[in-house]
Amino acid sequence: MAVNDNIFLKLREIRATMTPAGRMIGDYILENPDDVPHLSVRELALRSDTSDASVMRFCKTLGFRGYRDFVVGVSAAFASVSKQESEYTDIRPGDDLQTIITNVSLSNCKSIQDTMKIIDPGAVFQAVELLRNASHIEFYGIGASGFVCMDAQQKFSRIGKICFALTDGHSQMTSASLLNKSDVAVLISNSGDTVDILDTLDVAKESGASIVAITRYAKSELARRADVVLNISTPEITIRSGAMGSRIAMLDVIDILFAGVASADYKKVKTCLEKTHDIMLRKHKHANGAVIKNKPTVKEK
Repeated sequence: MAVNDNIFLKLREIRATMTPAGRMIGDYILENPDDVPHLSVRELALRSDTSDASVMRFCKTLGFRGYRDFVVGVSAAFASVSKQESEYTDIRPGDDLQTIITNVSLSNCKSIQDTMKIIDPGAVFQAVELLRNASHIEFYGIGASGFVCMDAQQKFSRIGKICFALTDGHSQMTSASLLNKSDVAVLISNSGDTVDILDTLDVAKESGASIVAITRYAKSELARRADVVLNISTPEITIRSGAMGSRIAMLDVIDILFAGVASADYKKVKTCLEKTHDIMLRKHKHANGAVIKNKPTVKEK
């Protein structure tokens, strides 16, 4: 890991996959980032209720050669973003509406900013190429992820892609069984361990389809078995606010993929967008009474 990488962001993303001792060290660092550069290995171990050996293993897990490199990395990350800016704001009882507007908007912005920091441009390129060349695309997601799938279907269908959004386990498995090597399955799951999504993954892989995963956890079962993984970043606070953050981050990734495909196939896509825009414009005009087909003419007497 380069010293200018955001260690605090990295810790949030890998926390669930760390050992108990690693989580204790990581939690202490996230709560006291300004203290860490002044601590020795022994002092950090004592304050996190772990051991010297656990601290050294923790540094290795994050990709540092040793504790000194780790401290340099923490210092660089802390200098680039203040503690207040690096935290998400949770939903709290009794907040006035202006506070809610500010906190929700800032948290959504932070989800997108942090996703931008961790998403792999190489993986985005691979996913765009798969989607460009796919005979048809299936988007699979459960719950909040299902709404992201519906947004993806609406976008990609407007540029001439044959695609469907499947949001329940039974229809997903049925659909996945009919895929072939020229198709792409996009599986969307914040945790990467949703049972229905993993079942669909099994069937889609048996069918020979290419698998693109959009998930938070790089070490999840979904990420481990996908052909291309696009990681998102979301707050780890309550279920409700966490779900809002993950949805925004996932929608951001869908927009990135859509823009990537549209840019690469611009001439063809431009024609599709113009056609769909014109037909919807005609529909709106009809609905508003601005245009009425076969309107009878009134003869002057």
